[in-house]
Amino acid sequence: GSLWSWGYNLNGQLGDGTTTDSLTPVTVSGLGSGVIAISAGQNYACALTDAGGVKCWGTNTNGQLGNNSVTSSAAAVDVVGLGSGVIAVEAGYAHTCALTAVGGMKCWGRNLSGELGDGATTDRLTPVDVTGMTSGVASISAGAAHTCAVTTSSGLKCWGRNDEGQIGNASTINRLTPTDVDGLNTGVAQVAAGTGYTCALTTSGGVKC
Repeated sequence: GSLWSWGYNLNGQLGDGTTTDSLTPVTVSGLGSGVIAISAGQNYACALTDAGGVKCWGTNTNGQLGNNSVTSSAAAVDVVGLGSGVIAVEAGYAHTCALTAVGGMKCWGRNLSGELGDGATTDRLTPVDVTGMTSGVASISAGAAHTCAVTTSSGLKCWGRNDEGQIGNASTINRLTPTDVDGLNTGVAQVAAGTGYTCALTTSGGVKC
């Protein structure tokens, strides 16, 4: 359960307490054990602990670390209100989302295109509930400026930036709250949100993008 990182570190995204690049793996400060999942965004990263808590580090210009500040951190900091009860974390470009054990979804960070799904375009420095997604979520994926979730009924919803149709609802209008993906109200097993596109794995083993 130890966490290691390497490479570019100008913003402290390696989490070793420095801003010095490393050509070999270094331990993330305070996370020498107890880590069960990780996700790397743009110049920041987050970890899920075996206690169900979320910690993030690196650049924080949009509040993507979730610690109620916009100050970058070269060491892991606790996400406010998420010390337990989380089963998955997803880091996008500058926004982060967590899936809770009760099937709820919370997001924080940049919200310019509505990628947090709370009906606004205001950055959030601490986690907020995604509208209508306080339960019934099975899995999540954070893209560059949009977010998607597979529901427990195997349906797919996306929200946020939609200039290239990445929401999948036959439009190019941004969506500030979860929106059904056309033709994928059921039969979805997994979703992956990219920079300006989305792909879904179906329960029959097919892929749609």
